Amino acid sequence: MGRVEGKVAFITGAARGQGRTHAIRLAEEGADIIAVDLCGPIDAVNYPMSTPAELEETAREVEKRGRRALVRVADVRDQAALATVVAEGVAEFGRLDIVVANAGILAISLTEPEDPEQRQQVWQTTVDINLSGVWNTVEAAAPAMVRAGNGGAIVLTSSTQGLRYAANNDLSLTAYTVTKHGVVGLMRCTAADLAPHGIRVNSVHPTGVNTPMVTNDVMAEYGAKHPRLGELMGNLLPVGVVEPEDITEAVLYLVSDSGRYVTGVTLPVDAGHLIA
Repeated sequence: MGRVEGKVAFITGAARGQGRTHAIRLAEEGADIIAVDLCGPIDAVNYPMSTPAELEETAREVEKRGRRALVRVADVRDQAALATVVAEGVAEFGRLDIVVANAGILAISLTEPEDPEQRQQVWQTTVDINLSGVWNTVEAAAPAMVRAGNGGAIVLTSSTQGLRYAANNDLSLTAYTVTKHGVVGLMRCTAADLAPHGIRVNSVHPTGVNTPMVTNDVMAEYGAKHPRLGELMGNLLPVGVVEPEDITEAVLYLVSDSGRYVTGVTLPVDAGHLIA
């Protein structure tokens, strides 16, 4: 029997990267998957975003593991859309046990924006997706878990930058850091609020991960232009970035019975970044 056998997981940002590996691994361990992603461009983001084809590939990978997948294009900035997907998933699969609020962006730019409107766009888009989008996910999903009375587990994706900082006189890094700190506050309050219902809430804090948000031409050029980035993002262990599967194993621990008494925890998967 799998570690989450017979359970249902709702995952945001599931078309690729960490979201996809979370969906696949939880399916391998017996869960059916409700998966959403924006699958389209975002004005403030300069690297390519996910596509509907990638989201469908996530569904195929889940189904290859013998589990069911319901995938929908949805924006985490739209709480009503998320609630609709959750309702559809619960109607289809009969329950909801696990939530992984994974969707996020880094609005990095090779040239620091100076126009006030551009700066406002970078700030607001980052806050709306990385922080409000996580809150929207919890708001859309938690009531269904409470009503079911089966307990469950919620994992919020933060970052090592939710526990320290990345300052480089760069608005995108500041906005990212602020939002990832905010996720920690949201996690702790939600953990307290949902504990009476047997629902555990934790956050994971990856160092740099080999996903399209980190491994892309814009980030490579930014790193070449700002060598200090290596100091900001460096790890103690001799690895530049970790793999999405490394974060997934932490998520699996937190949502399975292995972590049944773990709640309100900030769990780094950071190759020693936080003490480097």
